[in-house]
Amino acid sequence: MDKRPSWQQYFMEMAFLVSRRSTCLRRKVGTVLVRDNQILSTGYNGSPKGIAHCAEVGCLREQMKLPAGSNHELCRGVHAEQNAIIQAGLNGSSTRGATLYCTHQPCSICARLIINAEIKTIYVASTYPDSLAEKLLSEAGIEVHFYDLESEKLERLI
Repeated sequence: MDKRPSWQQYFMEMAFLVSRRSTCLRRKVGTVLVRDNQILSTGYNGSPKGIAHCAEVGCLREQMKLPAGSNHELCRGVHAEQNAIIQAGLNGSSTRGATLYCTHQPCSICARLIINAEIKTIYVASTYPDSLAEKLLSEAGIEVHFYDLESEKLERLI
């Protein structure tokens, strides 16, 4: 019999599945928002509803030659974490005390939303260089864990 996946593995694999819906040309990100091991919502990065996707019109950030980790606001896309929080709200699910599983570590914009959504724990499969995000999450007392799907190694980042 195959080994049963841990909750972390289960939800992180789902985050990677969700990321496959992304229309971002630079980085495909997926998020699963969970409370009490029940999925509240999912999100992936892509253009807002009714707006042309980057896959159709090209990447604004590439056109402007913006490096990764800077000027997050100059992008057509809504981040995966933002979409998961929005979807939870639209569906009437409180995010208070929830756990967020994400393929990538949140940026500072998403960190602020996560803090105000009262999400308490984050698991990421890939780190992202944003010292302000790390400072904000640490100050808010939100735990951030790096979870390696290959080795199933769990390490606290914040």
